[in-house]
Amino acid sequence: MDKGFIIRRASKSDEDCIRKLFLEMMRTIYETDDVKGYEDGYLDRYWSGGDDSIFVADNGEVIAFLSAEVHKDPVYYLYIDDFSVRRGYRRRGIGTALMKAAESHARDLGIPTILLHVEKKNEKALALYERLGYSGFRDDGNRILMKKDLK
Repeated sequence: MDKGFIIRRASKSDEDCIRKLFLEMMRTIYETDDVKGYEDGYLDRYWSGGDDSIFVADNGEVIAFLSAEVHKDPVYYLYIDDFSVRRGYRRRGIGTALMKAAESHARDLGIPTILLHVEKKNEKALALYERLGYSGFRDDGNRILMKKDLK
């Protein structure tokens, strides 16, 4: 079924859109406009061709992104770091599609586990992750570390 968007691996040309989505995410989480964006050069590691990846949802423009970092020490896991769907495009399956892309990436790399943090007050995100099979792994104050073991 065509949902009006594609999921693809991001490229350097997507950086400006990703930076804007990151700021929107930070404003939503912290409920203030007084937030900082990525430092210069921070995203460069994603364009180097390594295992760390950013996936974007694209409907002619980038409307969402998810960054995934590979960690190997002390255990092998994929960490979902930043994840933002533009306001107005939420609740359309875009977040689910991005999470599925990250899970597929982990499987392709032979990574057995995915971890992510979610703000406790972000009930919609919590519900999404639980629906996708993630469960609370550790209480980190105002955030919960969630985990999914891939089969």
